[in-house]
Amino acid sequence: MDRTLKALSLTLSYPTVELQDAMPEIGAALVSDHRLTSETRVALQQLAAHLAEGDLFDLQESYVMLFDRSRTLSLNLFEHVHGESRDRGGAMVSLIETYREGGFEPATTELPDHLPVLLEFLSTRPFTEAQDILADAAHIFDGLVTRLLRRESGYAAVFTGLSQLAGVQADSDAVAGMLAQPDDDPTDLTALDAVWEETEVTFGPDPNAGCPQVRDMLATMDRPGPTPLNRSA
Repeated sequence: MDRTLKALSLTLSYPTVELQDAMPEIGAALVSDHRLTSETRVALQQLAAHLAEGDLFDLQESYVMLFDRSRTLSLNLFEHVHGESRDRGGAMVSLIETYREGGFEPATTELPDHLPVLLEFLSTRPFTEAQDILADAAHIFDGLVTRLLRRESGYAAVFTGLSQLAGVQADSDAVAGMLAQPDDDPTDLTALDAVWEETEVTFGPDPNAGCPQVRDMLATMDRPGPTPLNRSA
């Protein structure tokens, strides 16, 4: 199991008492990974300490304002690739089938393209395979780093780490295109209501829909079930 990918998955999860209790272990896993730069490891350690020691209500409120009420910071990756086009539904179906074929059943109600879910899955794969998929999303990670730094959020370190693990230079045009969309104002409820007036994501049977790079990479994998991050590993 790749403990760093598992730790990053947990770090991006909604804050709970259980997660706070686990943050010292999670932070230790992150700071020990020399695939990440020393600056990134320090930033991740600081984030882990903040999540461990902060007031839970404040942490939850901040998380919701960032990732749930800001569409441009969505943790659902296909949101940044397909928006609300029908292709997103096809990509979801492919990803669900990929998880099931590998015996991976996410213990969550989140959508299959939710980044913590994908990272949980990737933590069970050989790193070369996981890295290919991370590389495919490198422009998303870089765009989210920029947006989170604008908001002075420590979560930027998670996406910096993912960019480093991806091991590629993100396409600058793709990053620019992502950042061309104005940042959401999570306090403007009227504007948010208008933004989230969306068409239903259709989980249709079209096997050719979706993001071809992610779908094809995932479709070739022989996947085991998830392995939890534990103290004895």
